[in-house]
Amino acid sequence: QVQLVESGGGLVQTGGSLRLSCAASGRTFRDDVMAWFRQAPGKEREFVAGISRRGVPYYADSVKGRFTISRDNAKNTVYLQMNNLKPEDTAVYYCAGDHTPLRVGVMASKYDYWGQGTQVTVSS
Repeated sequence: QVQLVESGGGLVQTGGSLRLSCAASGRTFRDDVMAWFRQAPGKEREFVAGISRRGVPYYADSVKGRFTISRDNAKNTVYLQMNNLKPEDTAVYYCAGDHTPLRVGVMASKYDYWGQGTQVTVSS
């Protein structure tokens, strides 16, 4: 499996911004679909954004217009730019990869490898 390490989380005020990074090692993920999920305490893991092998982004309705996912295959890194953050964005954010994608999936069970997560907290 690819090893993923997320970074960039932290504490911000409502309306602030954060940029999350997901650095991969072990092998290239250039042929994989990559995605960001988040999980708040007591809730199921939720799809946030995904990006196809060709770089086409997909977003959950709750973050459209505020978040931007991107990938740099040469650096084996995926990013999530988060703007206009809201308290409901508070969660642990996880990066994930799908080795055998037919499409960008929204179900966590589709993904083959995961990072350990980074905490994002948005104060009201």
